[in-house]
Amino acid sequence: MSTSQQTDPLIGRLVDGRYRVRARIARGGMATVYVATDLRLERRIALKVMHGHLSDDTVFQSRFIQEARAAARLADPHVVNVFDQGQDGDMAYLVMEYLPGITLRELLREQRRLTVPQAVSILDAILSGLAAAHRAGIVHRDVKPENVLLAEDGRIKIGDFGLARATTANTATGAQLLGTIAYLAPELVTRGTADARSDIYALGIMLYEMLTGEQPYKGEQPMQIAFQHATDSVPRPSVKNPGVPEPLDELVLWATEKNPDDRPVDAREMLERLREIERDLAIAPVVTRTALIGAPRDDGIPSGELTAVLPSTGMTLTPTHPLDEVDNATQLRSAMKRRQSRGAWIVALVVLLAALAAGLGWWFGSGPGSMVAVADVSGMTFAEAQARLAEDSLVAIERGENSIEVEAGRAIGTDPPSGSRVDKDADVTVLISLGPAEVQLESMLGKPKAEVAGLLDTQQITVDGERVFYTETAPDGIVGVMIHPADGSEDVPCGEGCTVHQGDTATLWVSLGPLPSVQGQSVDAARATLTDAELVVTDDVIEQASEDIAEGLVIGTTEREGGNWWRPGDEVTLIVSNGPPLFEVPDVVGQTRDGAIADLEAAGFQVDYSALWAPFPDEVTEVASSDPVAGSMLLKGTRVYIEITVSG
Repeated sequence: MSTSQQTDPLIGRLVDGRYRVRARIARGGMATVYVATDLRLERRIALKVMHGHLSDDTVFQSRFIQEARAAARLADPHVVNVFDQGQDGDMAYLVMEYLPGITLRELLREQRRLTVPQAVSILDAILSGLAAAHRAGIVHRDVKPENVLLAEDGRIKIGDFGLARATTANTATGAQLLGTIAYLAPELVTRGTADARSDIYALGIMLYEMLTGEQPYKGEQPMQIAFQHATDSVPRPSVKNPGVPEPLDELVLWATEKNPDDRPVDAREMLERLREIERDLAIAPVVTRTALIGAPRDDGIPSGELTAVLPSTGMTLTPTHPLDEVDNATQLRSAMKRRQSRGAWIVALVVLLAALAAGLGWWFGSGPGSMVAVADVSGMTFAEAQARLAEDSLVAIERGENSIEVEAGRAIGTDPPSGSRVDKDADVTVLISLGPAEVQLESMLGKPKAEVAGLLDTQQITVDGERVFYTETAPDGIVGVMIHPADGSEDVPCGEGCTVHQGDTATLWVSLGPLPSVQGQSVDAARATLTDAELVVTDDVIEQASEDIAEGLVIGTTEREGGNWWRPGDEVTLIVSNGPPLFEVPDVVGQTRDGAIADLEAAGFQVDYSALWAPFPDEVTEVASSDPVAGSMLLKGTRVYIEITVSG
């Protein structure tokens, strides 16, 4: 016994004066399960004890009692029996049948992927148990491999109805949205409601996992997986495991439809379809008797029910008790019947041979023997397909059909499909690819990214990437679409709608709004702002005069190299103010007074001169000098003094 077993205080304890705890089997988030002996009935049972820290929680207590009531209402050999429920002091417990064996999860860990007969046999048993639950108005709500028990004697049972509730009370919100995320139906993710069809969805995911060895949806975070349940479609298992027959592919897709109305209405409907598939594939769970009805087993536990043995699992069981011996009278009657039947067998053999001869004549005359199989003409031109079918006396009829997989002008297949047997000289339609279908995409501006991706996926256009950009013309979050035609032609901008083809790919362009303004900031502050916007700011700066921005502050940035939108990772250079611009004082020496004033004011300067010379006519005046002198660099508006002389 392990240390944890030795230190468990319940080991060896007598619960409620009746159940002697022997060992711990498993521990979960809500309860621990022990193997115990029912001293009153002298049999082994499984004792499920709710964790002590949950005993004061009325929600968990009600779920615990609910499990007992839900399972007790079900009388089915594929549901774990619950015998009793009680309280010993502050300890709540359930008494269930004890099934030595493993869970389906453990079998999947060991084998990774099950054979088709194994998966069908297990699904048949689970559906039988769930059909009883659904018939009683009970939804399990936590169907997963951990809750499927595979007993050593071959029995297959579903247990743990701890989340079950009646179909008339099927809503769940917040913390009540329970169940393993990998098997959660889309309606539980989006609306928080569950019914029998939610169990069917979980079964479809579980069947996919049994056939392929992995779950269809993966993600680092639970919400990533939940989002895939709500938005994606489960792929065919045969994509991962080519050995999966098409009927099981279809069964998985039917059970995992995103819309509950498109799934089987309950486990009974899905079981009926599975039984049809079992007949078509010649698969049937092997049934054996583990002991006489009511006979005690070697451990003292009554058995007496028919149990399924999984094909190819190695989980077989030799009967522990012989069936009743056949008495002498029965042996004599059997011997007499055998002697009487010998003559009948001879007559039957003659009749059989005659019937066989007649059947052979019909087969090759007018029956299937007179028919021919449709050849596989996939990938051929129509002329090639026509010639190939003519070899088998079949008449080819051409019909165009769009396809993104098959090159235009080549055969996609035939109707009826290849391998079908038809009469000679029958018409066979050859489906010739017209190439990808043309589709008209509506405007996607202003739509969320997820909705745009969904619209493209509906038209079989794959999103191959996403890019972000800064622009003054589109608000933050606006999505643009660039289509990349599969034929290699020029890209097609499609934000406002466009005409493209199925099979094309697309890049989403998501606006981040305008590039953050750095005008008037210090160089360090501007660098930090642009770095936060994921742009690379060069070490160099460009100095530029500015009448509006003070010296040392940022005027703005250079234009993006190549034009277009700024994108994260682009290099940008800051333009920094070195103060207002300076202007050159023009040379006005020798000009008349009014001419010099006009030139200086045109250059942006103000002019001063002695008022003594104002009354004199302009033509008798002459500028002798200026202060500052010609060629000086001054701010616009600076006052320049001119010395004037008068001639004559």
